Amino acid sequence: MKIKIIPLFCLFQLISTIFLNAQNHLRLWYDEPAADWNEALPVGNGRLGAMVFGNPEQERIQLNEESLWGGSPGNNNNPNARASLPHIRRLILNDSLQEAIDLAEKTLLGTPPRIRSYQPLCDLSIRFGKRIVTDYMRELDLKTGVCRTTYSVEGSRYTQEVFASAPDNVIVVKLKSQGKSKLNFSINLNRTRDARTYSEKNRVFLIGQIEDKADPERGPGGKHMRFHTQLRAYTPDGTIEACENGLRISKAQEVTLMISAVTDYHLASLSYHPEENLEKKCNAIFDRIPSVRYSTLYKRHFKEYSGLFNRVHFSLHADDRQERPTDERLEAIKKGKDDPNLVSLYFQYGRYLLMSCSRYPGVLPANLQGIWNESYNAPWNSDFHTNVNLQMNYWPAEICNLSETVNPLIQFLGQIKRPGTETAREMYGARGWTLHHLTNIFGRTGVMDGVQWGLFPMAGPWMTFPLYEHYLFTKDRKFLQQQGYPLMKGAAQFILDYLVKDKNGYWVTVPSNSPENSYIHSSGKPFKMTYAATMDIQIITELFQNCIEATEILDTDRRFADTLKSVLQHLPPIQISSKTGGIQEWIEDFDEVEPGHRHISHLLGLYPGSQITVETPEQFEAAKKTLARRLSKGGGHTGWSRAWIINFYARLREGEEAHKHILSLLAHSTQKNLFDTHPPFQIDGNFGATAGIAEMLLQSDKHSITLLPALPHAWQNGTISGLKARGNIEAEITWDNGQLSRAVITVQDDQTRTIKAKTPFRYKRHIAHYKDGEYELTISLKKGKSYRLSQ
Repeated sequence: MKIKIIPLFCLFQLISTIFLNAQNHLRLWYDEPAADWNEALPVGNGRLGAMVFGNPEQERIQLNEESLWGGSPGNNNNPNARASLPHIRRLILNDSLQEAIDLAEKTLLGTPPRIRSYQPLCDLSIRFGKRIVTDYMRELDLKTGVCRTTYSVEGSRYTQEVFASAPDNVIVVKLKSQGKSKLNFSINLNRTRDARTYSEKNRVFLIGQIEDKADPERGPGGKHMRFHTQLRAYTPDGTIEACENGLRISKAQEVTLMISAVTDYHLASLSYHPEENLEKKCNAIFDRIPSVRYSTLYKRHFKEYSGLFNRVHFSLHADDRQERPTDERLEAIKKGKDDPNLVSLYFQYGRYLLMSCSRYPGVLPANLQGIWNESYNAPWNSDFHTNVNLQMNYWPAEICNLSETVNPLIQFLGQIKRPGTETAREMYGARGWTLHHLTNIFGRTGVMDGVQWGLFPMAGPWMTFPLYEHYLFTKDRKFLQQQGYPLMKGAAQFILDYLVKDKNGYWVTVPSNSPENSYIHSSGKPFKMTYAATMDIQIITELFQNCIEATEILDTDRRFADTLKSVLQHLPPIQISSKTGGIQEWIEDFDEVEPGHRHISHLLGLYPGSQITVETPEQFEAAKKTLARRLSKGGGHTGWSRAWIINFYARLREGEEAHKHILSLLAHSTQKNLFDTHPPFQIDGNFGATAGIAEMLLQSDKHSITLLPALPHAWQNGTISGLKARGNIEAEITWDNGQLSRAVITVQDDQTRTIKAKTPFRYKRHIAHYKDGEYELTISLKKGKSYRLSQ
């Protein structure tokens, strides 16, 4: 492709376009096509995803369907686990760690010990041929959810628009020519393995079945999941011919493509159904679409999309840099420049990504890459990683007013409870359910990837946190009764049966680890395995407290709640290290093998938990020292870890530090398309950072709401509306010169809340009083009313 100097007759049009688009703060835009996958722009409807490259000569739109995974169903619990567990526990408690690890590798590690990968669906290729292009731009408009490419060829203006429609369950592509030239191009669907392609009339079909090779690490070979993809093309004025396993479109002014795909996977069975008619299933999607007119498809998409996305508005009222392409703005951040509007764009982009990979018609939660993946063997299999990553994916959901995005996670946990119950019983002789540090769509809940990495039975209990948060933010009592509390109770029952008494009379978890981190034992050797790691105790404390509150709300299970209260009184305390002054990570005050390790698991009680707060001042100060030590030793070097640090500093009310790490995340762990990079790409960093920005502006618990708790100096003026607080409360906040100037609190249930801020405020004639470094005012809030606060 050759891009030449813009002729004068196009210059005015280009300047006008740039000026108009500069008014839109909610777009990523670029003046060149994507050079690789990490520069392409994502669209998604929760089930189908696409990465759009914007190449005007040979466009590539890489497609995904959420359930297309290698592998097969099966119980991977080690049958020897339950019998050997008591001996392994004795060895650990007697400090015979290497012997315990050797036995655990033989008897606790799952069979098979690994899973297969989430896979790409196919590529849509649109071939125009060599052309001289001017006036080029590609963008992702977050206000509409449309990825748009525009350019000129010999005086004619070409436009490509791509969006993923949730109402119609398809990817939509519109191609349009304005001018003398018509559209002449060919299209194909391509997949390099396990599929065949053919075309007829205006349709292209890609049909396949994943064929796995036998692998002792990943399970039996054979033909497993089937998939069926259809592309349908429509034009009001051109011609469409089926040819060469694709279509040829000629002499058209406008063409609309619709793509959908299905697999034979069913969440209800955590399996695939070989007898299912996939062509019929896919045809049914198209048959339900009321009109193939692009304008109708777009209107239906926009109504549903904007109803979610437009709930939150965020502006930092800074000098605008929208006239510069997004990659140039990101490069300026890397050179030390600040760009508050890029931060607000990044925040809204995180909301967009969560909407795009976790909502109906999708039924699966966001994986390590959300829904977007081009590799048949993705990094870490693009799995559901449950030692922080899957949890982090949903940190922004409630506070950022996207509660619906949690539904796929709720559904998934409701189904994975079944194999998780087998794991609890077969491995541990326990009631309830659990899983370990990762799982997949087939519900593998045994130990994987080695016992020192994968033996993390507290993952199941930790996965219940989003359930109770969903209740706290929505106050949906029916959800809590029918879905949330039963899952929480099952996880708590597992813990009750997993705990044993140590020599000091504490209830402890054995085996245990602090995810992926290692300590230096008194023998001088490094180990991960231990008992009662601090994170375990914090997870148990949080879950038990949530369950106790739920029993009171639902007026049920009082004896069970009493049991939880009794156990809580005999858990090991959170300890402060005598060596570092920080929160102690393990049951003993060990030195770390990697003092700058990416996981900072022992601060879970600070975030996302609720145990380390300003009301626990010693632990609050120790948490600050923990972070300072980690960072001084090189911590935060991965995208998701840096995102977690933003949330930590937000909870610590240190806005300058939180802001510094936002800029560092953008400078060191962000791709040109604003995807987070571990490296490589992992979407949890996007979601964690989005949550962290929200936490800097609004925090809440069951009794109070804090406005602008961690506002940095760089954000002197701004407005945000639509953030949610616990209690089903919505907030609009405006600040000037770093001080709260106005806030509106809207409530949906009668309740009393204490409103807090760092600067003075009032409600009508009631003036907030100063207490412990903040101004606060307690207000009795009535259902359906809004309360206006001012300076």
